[in-house]
Amino acid sequence: MLDGWGAVTLRFLPKHRLGCHVGHGLREERFFGLALGGFGRLGWRFCQSPLTSLVMSDPMHRFESDVTSNRMKPDKHNDGRSVRPRFANFPFDPSAVPFFYGTVVLVCGTLGVLASAPGQTVGVSVFTDFLIEAHQLSRSWISFAYLSGTIGSALLISRAGRYYDRFGGRWVSAGSAAMLAIVLAAMSFSDEIARAIAVLLPENYRDGVSFSVLTLGFFAMRFFGQGMLTLSSRNMVLEWFEQRRGMALAFIGISIAFGFSITPACFEWLIQRRGWSWAWQTIAMLVGVFAIVAICFARSRPEDHGMVPDGPFAKEDRKTHAETVSGRQFTLSEARRTYSFWVFTFSVVLSGLILTAFSFHVVSIFADAGMSRARAVAIFVPAACVSVVVEFAGGWLSDFVKLKYLAMVQSLGSLILALSLAFLGDNVSIVFVVLGMGLMQGMFGIISGVTWPRFYGRTHLGAISGFSTSIVVAGTAIGPYLFSVAHDQVGVYRPATLLCAVAAVVLIAASWRADRPA
Repeated sequence: MLDGWGAVTLRFLPKHRLGCHVGHGLREERFFGLALGGFGRLGWRFCQSPLTSLVMSDPMHRFESDVTSNRMKPDKHNDGRSVRPRFANFPFDPSAVPFFYGTVVLVCGTLGVLASAPGQTVGVSVFTDFLIEAHQLSRSWISFAYLSGTIGSALLISRAGRYYDRFGGRWVSAGSAAMLAIVLAAMSFSDEIARAIAVLLPENYRDGVSFSVLTLGFFAMRFFGQGMLTLSSRNMVLEWFEQRRGMALAFIGISIAFGFSITPACFEWLIQRRGWSWAWQTIAMLVGVFAIVAICFARSRPEDHGMVPDGPFAKEDRKTHAETVSGRQFTLSEARRTYSFWVFTFSVVLSGLILTAFSFHVVSIFADAGMSRARAVAIFVPAACVSVVVEFAGGWLSDFVKLKYLAMVQSLGSLILALSLAFLGDNVSIVFVVLGMGLMQGMFGIISGVTWPRFYGRTHLGAISGFSTSIVVAGTAIGPYLFSVAHDQVGVYRPATLLCAVAAVVLIAASWRADRPA
């Protein structure tokens, strides 16, 4: 049936336009109050205008109602909401552009994930040695501060994901980027902040103050960077694509693979020019620029503008798998009670745990095998090339096959990497390290992105993906510590890697029953 706005579309309008269709309630009204209240009333009056009556009563059927279209319907997450979001068309209406606006959102979402790099491990690690020197703390204390901040952020990401459902990806990504920029600017003065507080306390509190300042800073960087900015930017893209979500995520994944691979070199170049503090300030300005870009060009959902996912690219007869067709809309509590949720979540957790632990201890792992530091660092280049190929192929396949088969491939990558690290020692094992890393990294973005909207709908996408992300972030924080304990206790990493291999075998077997919940 028609919604409360009496949505209609002219037959000659492009497929991705739906006339006066409006959705998503009062998300931005709670941000901006009643500043533009008149726009909602104007839209209501237009949809009740004589033109609308003429369209609905046209005896020649020159116009058609949305409900007469037998095209595949998008996710029905607008039920019960009937007011166009405030500032949805600021500074312009995306439905007025002559092409499908989802392509612009795809670019914005990709830039958003890239802008999260300063809050990712790949971006933070470049500053570690400089923080050790500036704060006069040991490497162990810096690592523990990073671990504490990461786990703290993981505890809040699930709850923060609900703000995505409430306000939409546009505003959450912009707000997260703005906050990350502020945090980076503050971290550039972290040593001065710690000294200013320490002078007010006894001398023996100095190290504790530095540790507390860094823990708080790492928490904010991880929460707004790796957590909210990544989650909102990625999910915003998923809102605009349904039949082609896999390909959209493949584009993001390939961009990230190349973008994150050059991040350490770029950050190092900034540090060498004028110091670590200036480098963080410069990065903060760049992240702040993205916040402005997100406000101007990003859009939360196509239904907010009278469009549907995939726009003109949606095809009735496209031979995608039945899982890509919209299904039931789950709440977070309902999703958590399903078997598939935990299988897919722990598949991503295991991949993130092994990859983070390996990256953190890569030099030590290769040294134990009698290999040089240069060879250890060089392993990431061929692995990135493999992951790009895997992600592109996996993104295309995800539109045509069940996701559980791709989850098996991801866990297979975890198994190959874990076993090759356990018995590292020759060129053959190096090949398997590259293959395992490539499979894991390539499937990571697909499984962690496509699964939630396809299995559980878009209505509570932020809450569901946020809860899963919080578990993944906690897992990545635990990984390096698990490997460290194994090495400290027995002198090698093999117990930890073999434990991960056993977990991978269990997940491969468990994935066989991980179909989309009914």
